[in-house]
Order: sequence, then structure tokens, then C-alpha cells
Amino acid sequence: MRVRLDFAYDGTDFSGWARQPGLRTVEEELAAALGRVLRVPPPRLTVGGRTDAGVHARGSVCHLDVTPQVWGALPGRSDRTPGAALVTRLRGVLPEDVVVRAATEVPDAFDARFSALRRRYTYRICDRPAQLDPLRRRDTVIVRRPLEVSAMDAAARSLEGLRNFAAFCRPREGASTVRTLLRHTWRRDQDGIVVGTVEADAFCHSMVRALVGSVVPVGEGRRPVTWPEEVADRAVRDPNVQVMPAHGLCLEEITYPEGEQALAARDLESRAVRSLPGR
Repeated sequence: MRVRLDFAYDGTDFSGWARQPGLRTVEEELAAALGRVLRVPPPRLTVGGRTDAGVHARGSVCHLDVTPQVWGALPGRSDRTPGAALVTRLRGVLPEDVVVRAATEVPDAFDARFSALRRRYTYRICDRPAQLDPLRRRDTVIVRRPLEVSAMDAAARSLEGLRNFAAFCRPREGASTVRTLLRHTWRRDQDGIVVGTVEADAFCHSMVRALVGSVVPVGEGRRPVTWPEEVADRAVRDPNVQVMPAHGLCLEEITYPEGEQALAARDLESRAVRSLPGR
């Protein structure tokens, strides 16, 4: 049977999500904790968003498969559901920088990666260093020049829609760089922090931080509002686009369809190699 985990983590002290020999990763910590609680070897986890080193997550999702016997044994003599029991037990063995919020039985058609409809990230920038809350230093990037947020927002919105985002992705052999950017906006919050929201059906490696890096020069007045779209239209990696620091980025939410048929349909759609119309 399949179990969905909703979880969050502070990425500061992790070398990203994916297991890497000799490095501390979210996947390894979570799998090890699940193995202890479930009394099985560390299970294989499929995640909805593979974050890089230093990137945070407030709304990540993964799935694992367990036997009905293991799942049913979780509550012990208590009257808790297996999911509630798993969350409570994980709290006792996970490090403080990882929190599992929910554990839910889901249909076999659910796939944390391929069933996802969209993923939403935020990015925090402080252009007024004297006003930075020191308690937020681990998730906020400081820039030295003042930012014109309205210009950043206009430049970001010009990138929305279906297009080839090769200019903002690290190339991977055989992988498509065609994505649908559903939302890319910028605003200044009540504390004066410049906050970007980036939402897409899926992302390429380093795509979000490169998208942010394309609009920051616009906010600083070093590039025109039209520059990010011009870079995108060339569809080749531009060395002038800075990949922004990881710690300003947070995975906020992954959205899934409801119902087994919709999950299965979305899985097939996600696995298909995408291309632009007419290509």
C-alpha cells in the first residue's frame, strides 16, 4: 500500500534532498527515521520536488510503499490512526530541522513526482540590509543595490506561459526544457522584504534560481524590463544570468489532482516528453 508524507525542513545544514555518499541529506534522514519507526530497512522514497543544497521546504511531499501489516501495527494499543501514530513517532526520532506534518494512505496511482499538477516556490530578497530581521538570515538573501519591484514584476510576468526554458536550466541529456510557467510575480511585503513567487507544472535543475537571477538586474536598473524575455527567446544558457543563492528559496506547495483516474492521467502526461506546438 502507498503512503503520502507531507513534510517541511530547514535546508541550511543539508546537502539537498537526494542521498549522496558521505553527505547529510533530507532523504537519508527521513528514510532512516522511517526505517526505525516502521522496523524495516530504510524505505525508498519518491519526492515531489528535489531541492538543492541549502534550499528550504515548507510544503514538500513524498511517497513510500509499506505492507498493510506494517501500517496496521503503527497505532499499537492506542486508538490513533496509523497516519497519526506515524507522525507522532517520527517526531521522536527526526532531527529538529525536519518535520513530518501528515501521513496519509493514498491510491496506488498516486506518485509524488509524476502526479503533481504544479509546484510553488518563494524567494526572499532584502535590499535594505539594516532592516533585515536576523532571525530570517537563513532564508533571506541580501543584495546591496535598491530594487525597483514593479520593474522586476513586469519582467517576471513576461516569462509566464508555455516555452522552452533552456536559457534557465542546466542541460541534461535527453531531458526536455519545455515547461509551463504558471506564475512569476514579485512584491514587497509588510517588512520591506522583496518576495518572488514562482509556480510551474515542473522545473528543470536550477531553473527557479536562474529565473530569479534574470529579474534582479532589472530591479537594480542594470538591465531593461525586456531583457529576461530576450534571454528566454534565445533558448541557450546565458552566462550573464546569475543563479541566485540557494538559501533564499523555499518550496511552499505541491498540488495534486483528486481521484485515482485523474492521478493516473496526470502521471502519463508528466512522463511524456514535452515539446512546443509545431515542433
